[in-house]
Amino acid sequence: MLEITGLGGLIILILDLWAIVSIIGSASSTGKKVLWCLAVILLPILGFIAWLLFGPRAEQSRT
Repeated sequence: MLEITGLGGLIILILDLWAIVSIIGSASSTGKKVLWCLAVILLPILGFIAWLLFGPRAEQSRT
């Protein structure tokens, strides 16, 4: 079984937190936000990769 500890675990935690913040800031419906957050929380690595490829993006202001 793959065990992630130390620096690798910290990096995954930071990336997952970034994904969750971005999901919450997106323009998607509340239901989609909840599903994406659950995917990232329950499957930290696979959920993050799926979110990167298919997930909602946060609104970016054009300045």
